[in-house]
Amino acid sequence: MKRTLYLLVAAAAVTATVIAVAPFAAARPAAQQKTTTITVIAKEYKFTLSKKSAPAGTVIFKVVNKGKIAHDFKIAGKKTPNIAKGKSAKPLKVTLKKGKYPFKCTIDSHALFGMKGTFKAT
Repeated sequence: MKRTLYLLVAAAAVTATVIAVAPFAAARPAAQQKTTTITVIAKEYKFTLSKKSAPAGTVIFKVVNKGKIAHDFKIAGKKTPNIAKGKSAKPLKVTLKKGKYPFKCTIDSHALFGMKGTFKAT
């Protein structure tokens, strides 16, 4: 009888601890997961990024074409559609692990003319 009572009290204590800690444990991964927004300006024949690096996690690239001809932006296996002059693309959302990621314009020879670079996830 005493053993059963002891087990019930121990189980209640463990349950209370789990219930008390659970909300904080669930919030931890969200706090660790960073989302960073980077503005990318495309012109002939270069990209200007608002930041050249960001913490590893979700990175949203907002690409605006301020050039006179169409451009696109490709990074980490994802690419915007061709962006007409004066227009913006739908934001490009990528998940980056720590490392370096090359980016470029894939239209014609734009990358050869300088529309390329490296973005760093820290």
